[in-house]
Amino acid sequence: MERFGASEALLKPQRPVLLRITRKQAVESEPHPADRHVGRQIATVRVQSDVSQGQLARAIGISFQQLQKYENARNRVSASMLYEIATSLGVPVSRFFEGLPGNDESRGQARPLPVDERLEFIASAEGRHLIEGLMNLPPRVRGRIASLIALLGEELALLDRKGDA
Repeated sequence: MERFGASEALLKPQRPVLLRITRKQAVESEPHPADRHVGRQIATVRVQSDVSQGQLARAIGISFQQLQKYENARNRVSASMLYEIATSLGVPVSRFFEGLPGNDESRGQARPLPVDERLEFIASAEGRHLIEGLMNLPPRVRGRIASLIALLGEELALLDRKGDA
């Protein structure tokens, strides 16, 4: 019996192990905020690099639909796939985690994840359809349409302010 007690003592950790326990998400179908953040960062870097979803998907050997799922956080990105994406876009893997709470030197200053509605719209089916349509237009016409949309936005904002007054 002593022998069992001695081996059991060897298995016990010498110092306490500290684990940060997080509550499991209430809704399993909701993507984790970190997955959303990484997906948005992939989309941001891709757009900044002037690379289409199709181009990036071909470069890393997946379908563009799969890339859309990564960017929209419907599917999680594996470490190896994140490495392939980073390599293809010419950025360090850490670029996709920038701005993620708890991932910076000042851990005490964690802030909520930024929500960029523009990127979400661009990644949506409606946004992709709009951009594809715009890209089929001559550059001069695209510029005029962009000006028209900006003017409409200003007019609607002005009407909203007048309605609130």
